[in-house]
Amino acid sequence: MSLGRLFVISGASGVGKSTVLAKVMQTHGNLRFSVSATTRLPREGEQEAVNYYFVSKEKFAEMIRNDEFLEYDNHMESFYGTPKGQLEEKLKTGDVLLDIDPNGAFQVRKARPDAVLIFIAPPSMEELERRLRGRGDTGEDQIRVRLDRMKWEMEQSKKYDYIVVNDRVDACADEILNIILNKK
Repeated sequence: MSLGRLFVISGASGVGKSTVLAKVMQTHGNLRFSVSATTRLPREGEQEAVNYYFVSKEKFAEMIRNDEFLEYDNHMESFYGTPKGQLEEKLKTGDVLLDIDPNGAFQVRKARPDAVLIFIAPPSMEELERRLRGRGDTGEDQIRVRLDRMKWEMEQSKKYDYIVVNDRVDACADEILNIILNKK
């Protein structure tokens, strides 16, 4: 039985990952999305097992002890991780997209050297800041933290297989889809 391929997507908060990935998923019927576990509370409209598996810090710690994660990290005072079981099941049925930060991406690279790492970059830091402020759900202190983190993430992007700039959602989604379709 052949397994699907694993594509790791990273990018800063506000870069448009969710919008781009929704477009990619809509266009390519054989893609599966790996759902991460998190200790943060659900945001409005998020659904259990669709957007995330929402778990307590105690449950997350138990999952770490039981080696149930492909990767995990602490980000913005919450833990995030990729449960191995659901990922392996999805890989049996096709290619899988994983939306995680660079720390997680490099953990995946160690565990799964065949994974393809794609970094979505903003057209500029100014545009990223404009997008973060435009969402209206992020306080000034968090915007500063995220912009500082973006500088670090852009440095890490050099370790990715591909960097795709999201200046237009459709063009960015097309470029990612092209990478996926041509990585046979």
